[in-house]
Order: sequence, then C-alpha cells, then structure tokens
Amino acid sequence: MNWLDDDVNQLSLLGAVLIILISTVVVRKYIKQMKTDKSTGELIDKSWDGIREYNNELPIGWAVSFLVLIAWAFWYFFIGYPVNSFSQIGQWNEEVSQKNAQFAKKWENPDKETLMGMGEGIFLVQCAPCHGITGDGIDGKATDFSQWGTVAGIENSIINGSKGLQYPLGDMPGGLLQDKAEIKAVSKYIMNGLKNEPKGKEVYEMMCASCHGMDGKGMDGLSPNLATYGTSVFVKDVLSRGKKGHLGDMPKFEDGRLSDIQKEAVGHYILSLGE
Repeated sequence: MNWLDDDVNQLSLLGAVLIILISTVVVRKYIKQMKTDKSTGELIDKSWDGIREYNNELPIGWAVSFLVLIAWAFWYFFIGYPVNSFSQIGQWNEEVSQKNAQFAKKWENPDKETLMGMGEGIFLVQCAPCHGITGDGIDGKATDFSQWGTVAGIENSIINGSKGLQYPLGDMPGGLLQDKAEIKAVSKYIMNGLKNEPKGKEVYEMMCASCHGMDGKGMDGLSPNLATYGTSVFVKDVLSRGKKGHLGDMPKFEDGRLSDIQKEAVGHYILSLGE
C-alpha cells in the first residue's frame, strides 16, 4: 500500500485508531457510570426551566486532551504537513514541469512543416472560435488574419486604430493620417523593416516615432514593437500580453496553456493565412 509511505497518511491512520480506542473506553466508562451513579454534588444557582447543572470542575482528561490537540495542530500545520507531507498541487506542478520539459526537448528544433501543423492544430482549438476557421475575423468581430502582417493590415490599423493591446501608452486612435498616399507610404516603410521608403520614413518620423520610437521598437515596451510586425515574434508577444477585443478579452497565454514553441507555431500559421 503505497499511500502508507506518506507521513501524513500514517499519522492520520494512527490518529483515527487512537480516537476509536479512546472513544470506546470513554463511552463504556460513562455508560457504566450512568447505570451505577446516583445524583450527588453541588448544583449551581441559575436554572433553566427548573433545571440546574452540577457545579463540577472541568475533567482533567478533557483539559489535557484540549491542550494536546492544540499542540498537535500547531505541529501538523506548521511543521509536519508543509515540510514532510504529500501535496497534490505540488505533485501536479511537478508532473506538468516534467511534461513541459519532455515536450520542449522533443520539439526543440522543429522544421517549418512541423511548425505549420502544430500551429494549425492550436489555432483551430484556441483561436478559431473568435477569429474563424479561415482566420477572416468573422465579419470584423476579431482581427482578420488574412490581412494581418501585410501592408493592408498596417493600413487598416492606421485608418481604424489599434486597440486592446494594453501597452502603457494606451490605444492608437484611428484617423491620425488622412492622406491615402501617406498611409500607403508609411505602411510600406514599416513592412520593409523601416527602410527603403523615403516618403514613408518622413511620415513615420512625423506621426509614429513619438510613440514607437525612431527605430520602431516601441521605446522599451511602452508601445508595440513595429520592427517585429509581420513575424511570429509579434504574435508571441500578443499571445503573452492578451488583448481586449470586440468579442471580449483574449486571455494571456502565460498560464502554461501554450509553450514558447507552440506560440511560435501559432505565429507561423497565422502568417501563412495572409500569404
């Protein structure tokens, strides 16, 4: 019986046996006493409906048992149980850590095909209920991944704003740029890695750099890192951060539901939806 290998189980069994034995002895004693004893002793002055109690001192056995139980409780909760006993939560956490380590080792260097397959499976379970099976956003209710990570996706963010990413600088309102040529130019500049678009660079430095920084990296986490937009790195950041959307709040996947490699796989799959 492996359960007897645990200290707490052993003590619990011992305690149960002692309680049964002591209770049996005490009950037999009092039953016998009830049959033979006669009413003697001093009654207290106060009565309840004509019934008065005997003015007896607390039995020594009761007092000793009370003190022993208090001492045992302190030992059990502060010494015995936390240090030496079985913990179901601790066992669960240990098993999860072992499984995560095995998973990470198995998929340490996955190829693109493996990432795509893994990402698709996770997307269909975790993402499709809100974003749709094809990732089209279900008529604007969620982000349309068929445009995300493209010039069109950036244009949409500039026109309609970007909300819910919960960065310290807050949401980006829509309509900061009105000229279509400027919107197109700065969108191409961002998608090209902040280079090779002179007109886009000019617009970016005038309208975007104050929040995203001249290098587009978000000024140490104050706003989104545009240098990683359109990559799995950006997707991993959103999954870790969570987002407030039209359908409700997208949870932060930092609770162990997805490992880093799984987040990367989801990122690769989402990028494929816009190809």
